[in-house]
Amino acid sequence: MEYRLTEPFTKEKVSAFRAGDQVLITGTIYTARDAAHQRIVEMIKRGEELPFEIKNSIVYYAGPTPPKPGYPIGSAGPTTSYRMDPYAPVMLDLGQLMMIGKGQRSAEVKDAALRNGAVYAAAIGGAAAVMAQSVKSAEVIAFEDLGAEAVRRLYVEDFPVTIVLDTAGGNLYEEGRAAYLSK
Repeated sequence: MEYRLTEPFTKEKVSAFRAGDQVLITGTIYTARDAAHQRIVEMIKRGEELPFEIKNSIVYYAGPTPPKPGYPIGSAGPTTSYRMDPYAPVMLDLGQLMMIGKGQRSAEVKDAALRNGAVYAAAIGGAAAVMAQSVKSAEVIAFEDLGAEAVRRLYVEDFPVTIVLDTAGGNLYEEGRAAYLSK
């Protein structure tokens, strides 16, 4: 099925999604890659104020390129998600609602997503310029010294993703492979 997800983002809204569903997101999402995730988890352990509210957030695993004049962002394709696996369970346990990236996730991340009613979605790898077209504004909000890996707040319209891990335990990568092999 195809869904539209708009702010406010809630567990109730994402609980309707199933592995394989197409979702168009409109609202505020954040970019963060492994270096930013490491810093955020360190901040959590120290009890420091975080750069954004984790609860009900959507985090896109991307390190956008600098924008061309007149554009809010450069190419903004997904990075390989397993790099965030050491940090994702901590953020999911704080209420992160959706992770967006590409590729398989560890058993620990799958368990944490299921336990917390969160989802993992895949963005289109290899289509970074296309993904950037959905970004209407972008601003660095933390860790500017990380360059492309700084945390950015993005406002997106009809940002396309496919649900990979759903709140009922569905896994598109496993189900898709099984369907293919059964033919």
